[in-house]
This record gives sequence, structure tokens and C-alpha cells, in this order.
Amino acid sequence: MFWDKVSPVYDFFENVYNKDVYNNIGRLVAEEITKSDIVLECACGTGAISRHIAPKCKFLVATDYSRGMLKQAFKKCQKYGNVKVQYADMFRLDCRSERFDVVVAGNVIHLLDKPEDAIKELMRVCREEGKVIIPTYINAEKKNNKMAVGILNKMGADFKRQFTLDEYKKFFSDLGYKNVEYKVAEGRMSCAIAVITK
Repeated sequence: MFWDKVSPVYDFFENVYNKDVYNNIGRLVAEEITKSDIVLECACGTGAISRHIAPKCKFLVATDYSRGMLKQAFKKCQKYGNVKVQYADMFRLDCRSERFDVVVAGNVIHLLDKPEDAIKELMRVCREEGKVIIPTYINAEKKNNKMAVGILNKMGADFKRQFTLDEYKKFFSDLGYKNVEYKVAEGRMSCAIAVITK
């Protein structure tokens, strides 16, 4: 699997290409977390966002479907006593409805054939009045980002779509989500963070 192969060098690539944005995504997500929150993170990757969430929440379950990425996330998060790192399929989460106060899925929507199904599942496991937070790179706005995506696709990343900020907002609006706020981590490849209140 592509993500298993790149997991040992993923952070290095992100820090060379897009360091400020890569670090600021986690900080902006963590601003939405409180000390009493039980948080689920899907597609946690190497734990880049997890390391910002963990110090802010009561408990974090950080999940991914790439075992290679989970190894990297475990290394980052093992110093926190409130984090469990585990394998999970974000389309079929093995937990009861309304289990979590906050659900996060970072930089994965653009890779999915049916992102609307994944979002439905994230909403299912989020409690009423909780938050579902979905950061996604808005890489369709700059030519050099399209080139970078093209290279990653040739390597096996398989991007299904690319967004501008307006297209990202329309994506959620078209799915019927009304109570959505947006933050943007600005930089070389900016990232839009959709915060949906259930």
C-alpha cells in the first residue's frame, strides 16, 4: 500500500514542502478541543494533528487504515497517557452512535471514492451538538500544487478530487450540512478546516 511505503518519510516531505501549514493544521484543530472532550481521529496518518489534540483533550482514539502510518503515530503519541492508537476503517467504525464529543478526519476526503459515506459515519459517532472537524488541502488554487499532486498520483497516492476554498464550501453545502464554519491554514499548499456542529 502506498501509505505504508511513504509513512517513514511522510513528515519529512510535508516539512520540506509545506511546513507552516502542516504544523498549523494541528494547532487550528486543537483550538476546537476542550479538556473534557473524548476525541476520535480518523486517518490520523503519522500523528501530525494527534500531537496537538492530545494535550488538549480528555482522551483521544487515533485511528488509520495504514499500519505504517499507525507506527509513526504511535511514536509521536506514546508520551501522552490519554491516547490509544489503533487500526480502523472510517466507513465502518466499530463503536456506538454518539460516542465522541469531537471527531476529526484530516486530509483524507480528497482520497475517497465516496467521501459523503465517510462523513455520514463520522457524524453518526459524534454526539449531538458535538463537532466533526475535516481539514483538507485546497490544492486546486495554485499551479505548482497541481504539479505536486500529479507527482504524488504517479507515485500511487490516487487523489480523487482537488478543491479550491469555494469548492470545498460548496461540497459540504451540497451534502446538506448547514452549520459549518471554516478556518484556513495559509501557506504553500493551504488547508481548509471545516468545523461542522452536529
